[in-house]
Amino acid sequence: MSRSRRNALIRIVEGVAVGLVVLDVVLYFALVRPLRSLRAGEEARYVTVREQVRDLKLRTARLERFQVALPEAEKQLSAFLRNHVPSRRQGFSHAARLMRRLTEQAGLRLSGLGYKLESSENDPLQRLGMEVEVEGPFSSLLNFAHALETAGDFIVVRDFAFEPAEGQVVALRLGADLYLKP
Repeated sequence: MSRSRRNALIRIVEGVAVGLVVLDVVLYFALVRPLRSLRAGEEARYVTVREQVRDLKLRTARLERFQVALPEAEKQLSAFLRNHVPSRRQGFSHAARLMRRLTEQAGLRLSGLGYKLESSENDPLQRLGMEVEVEGPFSSLLNFAHALETAGDFIVVRDFAFEPAEGQVVALRLGADLYLKP
């Protein structure tokens, strides 16, 4: 083979090689790279959907357990409302009897009792705000506060403050909410 033929053949092979490299680069940017990013996007979407499915299965299991427990919880709630929450019609007299009974049991003097009915349309229960003032020995005041907090009614003590009173007694100002059925 002559030198010129060899050079021509080498140029042809070099041209084909360069063409193959260019074709390889074009195919990489035209097919491989977009398909790789598409695959990565699909994998990310698959992982996201799989996590959502797992979360929804957990939520479904939680809702099924809740649904099984719902009838019993509803019975317990009805019993609590029936036994511990007086009706609005009986609320004021019930609160007055409760305060008188607790002050008598603690050996205190009831010096003031005020009521304020608070209600909003969104609340399932109404609040009867009570401001109570009692006087007596400190230990009796503590017994009274404890008896009020542990009473069988749905009462929440908001605030209380001790103040000096005449002689050897201490005064207690107490704010509480008695919850009522509307």
